[in-house]
Amino acid sequence: MENENPLKVFIETYGCTFNQADSQIIAGLLTENNVEIVDNIQDSQIAIINTCYVKNPTENKVSNKIKKLQETHPDKKIVVSGCMVEIDPKKLDKIAPNSSWIGPHKLNKSSDIVNRTFNNEIVRETGFSKNSKVGVSKFRFDPLIHIIQICEGCLGICTYCCTRFARGSLHSYSINEIVKEADNAIKEDCIEVQLTAQDTAAFGRDSHEKLSTLINEISSLDGDFKARIGMMHPKNVLYDLNDLIKSFQSKKVYKFLHLPVQSGSNNVLEQMKRGHSVEEFKKIVKRFKEKIPNITIATDIIVGYPTESDEDFQETVDLLNDLKPNLIHISKYKHRKGATSSDLNEIPSTIMKKRSKYLTAIKTQITEEENNHLLNTIQKVLIVGNGKKSGFIGKTDSYIPVIVNNANLGDFIEVKITETTSTYLKGEKIE
Repeated sequence: MENENPLKVFIETYGCTFNQADSQIIAGLLTENNVEIVDNIQDSQIAIINTCYVKNPTENKVSNKIKKLQETHPDKKIVVSGCMVEIDPKKLDKIAPNSSWIGPHKLNKSSDIVNRTFNNEIVRETGFSKNSKVGVSKFRFDPLIHIIQICEGCLGICTYCCTRFARGSLHSYSINEIVKEADNAIKEDCIEVQLTAQDTAAFGRDSHEKLSTLINEISSLDGDFKARIGMMHPKNVLYDLNDLIKSFQSKKVYKFLHLPVQSGSNNVLEQMKRGHSVEEFKKIVKRFKEKIPNITIATDIIVGYPTESDEDFQETVDLLNDLKPNLIHISKYKHRKGATSSDLNEIPSTIMKKRSKYLTAIKTQITEEENNHLLNTIQKVLIVGNGKKSGFIGKTDSYIPVIVNNANLGDFIEVKITETTSTYLKGEKIE
């Protein structure tokens, strides 16, 4: 017989879309077992902190959160999940010795871990396995957006990265299972399907399937929806470039390409063991833009890699000024646990700050200019959420956020762009 007073659990998630999907799986498995997911920690009996460890500031944020949680809620039982569990267990055990753990590959044991933790056990499930994350129960925190993890792990050996120590080698899931999950989500009125991975372009390299094939099959599904394709490593895009461009041309796929370059210097890319050159990155961008002129190009830059000279940094500046990516994510280099580049000497913080500030100014200028080109244009927008203060949030075909005053969630509407900023647009619905 079911417990009349279900266990109440609060989940706080840090990091990427993939980690958000992990939280959805944990929550889905818990709700299947008569656990209630609550919106604030005060109402919960157990708090799950789903950690990210990709960057030093995030490491500090999650560590401080776990410490503060124990101080402010000493009677609250804590379960820690996410990358920190695998990457830095010694630190986690030191700051939260009484916490239970759910490793990224042990989500299927979430209900057992939570119930045993509630019964005063300390349970720690870690290690690697090949459990599929497709077709399992998921709790959508946003009912309109469905996230599907298409593969886990990667093929990379990037010297600065510690995430691969938590996620492991590439494990792609079945196209048939992914498409079936997407179809079910669309039938449940989801309007956005997000395909996510550590590297979506690596999908199928281990299973002899292709990302372009998957995108085409998702696009062929019935219903009014958009698919967003997650981050791609340039090295793996090159294996399927022509077919990927064709698949992105579908009207059901956002014209949004997240292609991290990390540096504009081939010397630094070689030191990073990225496996691609600046010229290859430019080739991919050029080919996509030739066929899809309105595509949004997002890229990532690591500032101040230990071997980055002034000349290397200038090459990064030149690359950004030349290609003018619509979105640029800038990270200051910092040693990460277990990463091979951590054996090198970090560059002085004064140089790091100066370079980061310089790139941030370039980033703002580029995004302002690119968004200004959309002023007074008519854009077809999908309304995907409520605004933080008021109004609604929509996404253009190129995945640029637009704030609209009057709309209905889930609608495709035409909007005239009336105002632009470096991060979003404002528009008025055309009746």
